[in-house]
Amino acid sequence: VQLVESGGGSVQTGDSLRLSCDVSEYSKSDYCRGWFRQVPGKEREEIADLYVRDGTISYADFVQGRFTISQDKNILHLQLDNLHPEDTAMYYCASAYKGLWDSCRSAVATFRNWGQGTQVTVSS
Repeated sequence: VQLVESGGGSVQTGDSLRLSCDVSEYSKSDYCRGWFRQVPGKEREEIADLYVRDGTISYADFVQGRFTISQDKNILHLQLDNLHPEDTAMYYCASAYKGLWDSCRSAVATFRNWGQGTQVTVSS
């Protein structure tokens, strides 16, 4: 099932956006959620991941406290604060069964059923 992202837009440096993704099709507790982004010509990179069962969260080093992943019922969010032009990208959500993976980072890296994404454009 493809996930559907929303909430992107065109903003100025320092602005905020809140991205959302309906993960109701993957509602079991032993699931990992993730947010990724991709710039044309570059590989998709993970931003953050969350383990539904115990709430464990991890962030990529480049986040530096500016982004927050959360889940409210079956909606996954990514709060983007203090946006920079280099955050301009297409943003995608992912969901994967954790199972025997040692981390959610490893689990969500297996996700392949990407949606259309939501574009975030930050101008200076």
